[in-house]
Amino acid sequence: MEKKKKFYAVARGRNTGIFSSWFGPGGAEAQIKEFPGARFKGFPSIEEARQWMADSATAPAKPKAERKGPTAAQSPLRAPAAGQIVVYTDGGCSYNPGPGGYGAVILAADTRQELSGGFRLTTNNRMELMGCIEALKALPPASPVLLFSDSKYVVDAVTKGWAKKWKRNGWMRTPTEMAQNPDLWDELLTLCGKHTVDFSWVKGHAGTPENERCDRLATTAAAGSHLPADAGYEKSQKKTIPRPDHS
Repeated sequence: MEKKKKFYAVARGRNTGIFSSWFGPGGAEAQIKEFPGARFKGFPSIEEARQWMADSATAPAKPKAERKGPTAAQSPLRAPAAGQIVVYTDGGCSYNPGPGGYGAVILAADTRQELSGGFRLTTNNRMELMGCIEALKALPPASPVLLFSDSKYVVDAVTKGWAKKWKRNGWMRTPTEMAQNPDLWDELLTLCGKHTVDFSWVKGHAGTPENERCDRLATTAAAGSHLPADAGYEKSQKKTIPRPDHS
């Protein structure tokens, strides 16, 4: 008798990760329905789903002729100014919250650097922020930077001044609602004060090579074993989270 599929892994979709339900706005179907080039699979156990996600992250990309949907050429990226270091970042997690990871690619002159890391329990938005933070921390002081992120949460909050306003208001987003992730926002704003950073949004999963590479780095990191704690997130939950068993 075939095992019932209880977990759905989405390697390419509106949101990637492992989902425990197929239907509903937070289910796997909503992530892949009418999404060009969606890649997903159902599994009877979360371990099998995680392994498939890890294998998908390291699988070679399809030749450009086989790709479907918008391409980088159809969505021109902002060109860097002379001397700017170009940074791409991405982040995400399995479930939300769940095991997560971030990835970054740094392009400076003739050099290329890749960064990644994962945590046992975190959120998509925290990993998007962490990708930016770790990339900026790796740069020389006072660097001019053009940073591409596919997170509207990050790009809009910086370019529209929301994050600075939250900080001025004691991390209150509204008079009655706190802003989320104040620890990471504070660190990112501090780093932006040490560099000259232009944030630019890039459409995710649209064939932009370095954005796709960051996605694979983040997914691989999230699927790692013995991941450390995201101390800021776990502290905010005011409870001790047991370490998942990846054996």
